[in-house]
Amino acid sequence: MEEQNKTTGIIATVATGVLCGCPGLFSLCWGLLAAVVSFMPNADIDIMGSSDPSAALGTGIAALCVGLVLLLIPVGVGFFTLRKKPGDEFQEELA
Repeated sequence: MEEQNKTTGIIATVATGVLCGCPGLFSLCWGLLAAVVSFMPNADIDIMGSSDPSAALGTGIAALCVGLVLLLIPVGVGFFTLRKKPGDEFQEELA
C-alpha cells in the first residue's frame, strides 16, 4: 500500500509541476519584464490599450504574485504527498 501512495504522490507532483509550475515560471518572467519596463524612460508600453507606466507596474506585480502562487502549488503537493508522516514511525515499529 505504501508503494502505491508514493507512486500516486510522484504522479501528482509531476502533474502539478507541469500544469502549475511551467505557467508559474512564464508568469514570473512576464511580470518581471513588465515591472522593469515600467521604469524605462521612453518605453513603448501598451498594457490593454494603456500607455501609463503605472499600468505596466501594476500588471507586472500582479503577474509576479500569481506566478509565485503557481510555483508554490507543486512544492506543497510534493511536500504533503511525499513526506513521511509522523504516525508511520509507530506503525513500522509495531510491524
